[in-house]
Amino acid sequence: MLRPRIIPCLLLRDGGLVKTKQFADAKYVGDPLNAIKIFNEKEADEVIVLDMDATTKGHEPNYDLIANLAAECRMPLCYGGGVKRLDQIEKIIGLGVEKVAVSSIAISNPSLIAEASLRFGRQSIIVVIDVKKVGLFKSYEVFTANGRNATGLDPVDFVRQLASLGVGEIVVNSIDHDGMMKGYDLKLAKCIRQATETPMSMIGGAGNYTDLKALFRTCGRVGAVAGSLFVFRGKYRAVLIHYPTFQERELLVSEHENFKVMSDE
Repeated sequence: MLRPRIIPCLLLRDGGLVKTKQFADAKYVGDPLNAIKIFNEKEADEVIVLDMDATTKGHEPNYDLIANLAAECRMPLCYGGGVKRLDQIEKIIGLGVEKVAVSSIAISNPSLIAEASLRFGRQSIIVVIDVKKVGLFKSYEVFTANGRNATGLDPVDFVRQLASLGVGEIVVNSIDHDGMMKGYDLKLAKCIRQATETPMSMIGGAGNYTDLKALFRTCGRVGAVAGSLFVFRGKYRAVLIHYPTFQERELLVSEHENFKVMSDE
């Protein structure tokens, strides 16, 4: 069984590393290959790379960049962005990427998830779900196209559907919490964790290591994914890539064995 994981997420635009707030205001923060080298040195659990351009503009994945990232990366690597076909997944895995993430295609062509899981192994197929609160009662809804297109889908129902298709892992991305550094949406995380036994990760909102620990206490063996937390330092958000030490990681995950899902209060 997977242990709790602490996972940097790198967002790409025009080949550069950027950070966003609520999926907007992308700020250039550096070179992704340099970030990979630093996370290698820090012995990160794994890393997720998401290409925003390939997703929103309908581009093919940048295979040259993916090959360079995979060659440099000494930890498990997950790539997402522009992936819509089995041949693309096959090519990306062939470049040395362990996990391939898809998003909107899981809605428009869910059979692809089942086919890919059978062909490449379910552990290699990840679905990223972008979720935002909507309406008077602030109910959760799945969005696509970097948060621009509402789908009408309830994330809990969608997660259950994905589990039945054989997806290897679900990454839940809170649009409302993205880049805000005020903590994960623990209510959303708890809803998803209770809905399925499929491995899951949560992204959006981590501002300090206490936020990671709160997620583990809420959900147990999940992935705590963060971008801004591992890129910015201090109240002025100076760019300085960092990651918890081995000792800090052990302290953060030490409570997961006996976790109990917290109440909403």
